[in-house]
Amino acid sequence: MTSKLMSALATISLFALIACETVEGAGRDLQAAGEAVTDSAQDAQY
Repeated sequence: MTSKLMSALATISLFALIACETVEGAGRDLQAAGEAVTDSAQDAQY
């Protein structure tokens, strides 16, 4: 029973780590896209 619990906790921890990394990467992508839009808008003004 204890080994099953430890295995389940390890699996949940792994999925949590993967999800955090995915969200962090998506945040970086959105930030880069926002900066590109801002740069394009500034270029269009001049």
